[in-house]
Amino acid sequence: MDQEPLQHLLGALIAILIVAFIFFVIILPQALRVLREYERGVIFRLGKLQGAKGPGIIFLIPIVDRMVKMDLRVVTIDVARQEIMTKDNVPVTVDAVVYFRVVNPTDAVVKVENFWKATSLIAQTTLRSVLGQASLDDLLSQRDSINQKLQEIIDRQTEPWGVKVTAVEVKDVSLPDSMKRAMAKQAEAERERRAKITNAEGEFQAAEKMAQAAAVISKEPMALQLRYLQTMREMASEHNTTTFLPLPIELFSGLLKK
Repeated sequence: MDQEPLQHLLGALIAILIVAFIFFVIILPQALRVLREYERGVIFRLGKLQGAKGPGIIFLIPIVDRMVKMDLRVVTIDVARQEIMTKDNVPVTVDAVVYFRVVNPTDAVVKVENFWKATSLIAQTTLRSVLGQASLDDLLSQRDSINQKLQEIIDRQTEPWGVKVTAVEVKDVSLPDSMKRAMAKQAEAERERRAKITNAEGEFQAAEKMAQAAAVISKEPMALQLRYLQTMREMASEHNTTTFLPLPIELFSGLLKK
């Protein structure tokens, strides 16, 4: 008679242990989630949107609730190389990198199927469209303004998805070899033009200085004699065997007056 209550007690204890095991091993991990500082959880209850929660501990109703985890950190994607035709009909190959992040986790889950793929495709089409409207010179020299324009257009298109595009950078612009040779010839011709202009400006300035010197010498005849002696000193260096015979400038005064 004493063993029957003991068996009932043992059976109840085993049932409690089984229930506790099921709760802690199966149910609790599904009901309890921990989200990091940069993560958010979009909760659906029986298919209906409940909103975004986190960070910290999130409690879910098993089987009833479903959570989609979203990362709020900045994401970098490489835009595949695109062959485009510039405004001045020059074929070039360009690639770019896009920086973006999720600012509204709910919209990123509900309003677009795959925000990552959608942003990448939008970046590719926008890159071809914008660069196709720019000339080659603008593409090579106005890179900052083009990057800013790309960022604004892509961000405007991804804003309804809860995605914020922070920056777009065109990485490389590849030109055909024939265009590279033509640009090298153009740069060489430009350098030659600048050299000729600089040389002409130097000749013009030298002529002005010589005219000013002639005006000063014409006013002071002795200045010509001093210049004559200075030139002789410069030419008669230490190792020079040339002999100079100075003549008084007064001998030529009559000729100068005529």
